[in-house]
Amino acid sequence: MYEEEKIQAGILFCPADPQLKAIKRKTHNLNVDYNSTHEDEFQKRAAILSEIIGSLGEGVFLQGPIAFHYGKHTKIGKNFFANFHFTVQDDAEVTIGDDCNFGPNVTIVTPIHPMLADERKAIRTPEGTVKTLCYAKPVHIGNNCWLGASVTVCPGVTIGDNCVIGAGSVVLRDIPDNSFAAGVPCKVIRPLTEADSMRYKPEILADNTIL
Repeated sequence: MYEEEKIQAGILFCPADPQLKAIKRKTHNLNVDYNSTHEDEFQKRAAILSEIIGSLGEGVFLQGPIAFHYGKHTKIGKNFFANFHFTVQDDAEVTIGDDCNFGPNVTIVTPIHPMLADERKAIRTPEGTVKTLCYAKPVHIGNNCWLGASVTVCPGVTIGDNCVIGAGSVVLRDIPDNSFAAGVPCKVIRPLTEADSMRYKPEILADNTIL
């Protein structure tokens, strides 16, 4: 079984495998290329992102700087916005739905290392060689989600549709649809309802109109 197949199977793999390192090195170099562009170099930025990210919808804007680990394991829907310093350590699959907005310093991580120090250093493979191994769990984020500044989404988490995740949260567990969740660890504070509409905040809505 190839190392990438092990990642997909959710079992231990070797991140130092030459084929995996080649993928990561290419993506890391493309990150540097993207981060060296000016914000108005739209075509150049789009071309670089198309090389980095596995699947990309229309209307995506990544402020930069960005840091993708593999890139090819990430799928992003349409009308996505990420503010400064968006980091995706996508050893396992990462999916982000349509119409999502991320604040600055949002981080998504999928790899997990053994808890015991000796096992983090080395584990014996079926072939008898001793290697540093880890495993990874996918992250899925639904449609119409807003993640505040400095949110960290941890391995194996699914965030449902129409969710708001408060700034600085560390998301360790799944968050159901239509939730406002926040904290360390992140917990559901309450469901989002019609009462959250801007129409009930006329002092902020001013002379604007709800569609």
